[in-house]
Amino acid sequence: MLTSRRVLIFADSDNTYLAAQSFNRKIDWQKICNYLANPQEGRELIEMVIYVGLPPARERFEEQRKTKEKFVYWAKNNGFLVVAKEGKAKGEEYETNIDVVMAMDAIELALEVKPDIVVLVTGDSDFAYLAEKLRRRGMRVEVASVEQSLGSELKNAANSIIDLIEVFDSFNPQNSNQTFHRIGNANIFD
Repeated sequence: MLTSRRVLIFADSDNTYLAAQSFNRKIDWQKICNYLANPQEGRELIEMVIYVGLPPARERFEEQRKTKEKFVYWAKNNGFLVVAKEGKAKGEEYETNIDVVMAMDAIELALEVKPDIVVLVTGDSDFAYLAEKLRRRGMRVEVASVEQSLGSELKNAANSIIDLIEVFDSFNPQNSNQTFHRIGNANIFD
């Protein structure tokens, strides 16, 4: 009989979206969640928190904002805990600093609920210090990302890496006009 290990998942939506987009994939958050907290592997999901940076409510970002707002609505209605943060315009782009919010929440929530495993769904090395802090508190930290988009500092800070290639391969193509290759055959970051 498998011993159940409690799993808390924190997902950087923009980082994960960009990784999937790099391989012409649409993200399926349900599949990612089920893959990372598979009860058949003795993993019990406490919560999956998805962090979303919203474009500022300005005309030039209107289409992007509507897309993200639809995603937030979908995610909340499908059992995910969603943290959305309003962005600030910076030239023609915008920034949200959602990484800071995710790191602070991860520390606070992990210390409150004391999971056995914390999974960080991101390849962003900005989260390396977070992984180290959680490990120092006795929690196992796993980073789930596509190997090709995983920063080396984050990779070194985690207990283990979950390469999302297998689950990404099961996603639908984002643009059916583009070539749809198996992710494992390509390293776009070389």
